[in-house]
Amino acid sequence: MPIKPSKNEEEYIARQDFERKKQIEHEKHLKMKQEEKDKLKELHHMRCPKCGMELIEIDYKGIEIDECSECMGVWLDAGELEQIANLNKSSLDKFFSIFSKE
Repeated sequence: MPIKPSKNEEEYIARQDFERKKQIEHEKHLKMKQEEKDKLKELHHMRCPKCGMELIEIDYKGIEIDECSECMGVWLDAGELEQIANLNKSSLDKFFSIFSKE
C-alpha cells in the first residue's frame, strides 16, 4: 500500500519543482541574444496576453493599470496588486466601479 505524502511534503515538492523550472527559464534567458529579447519585447509590449490587442494605461490614484481595448481584460504589473490591496475599502469599491459595464 503506497504512503500518501503529507500536505507539507506536497508543498515542498511543488516548491522545489517550481524553483527548478524557474532556474531552467533563467538560464534560457541568459543564453538568449539581446536582439532576440528586443524583438520579443517589441512583439508583445503593451499587448493583451489573452487576445493580443492593444492595452490602454489607466491611471488610478497613481497606479498605472493596463486595460485591453478589445476584451476589457485588466492586467497589472509587478507590485500593483499589493498597491491596490492597500487601498481602503471605499477606494477599492470605486476602483472596481471603473471596470464595470453599465
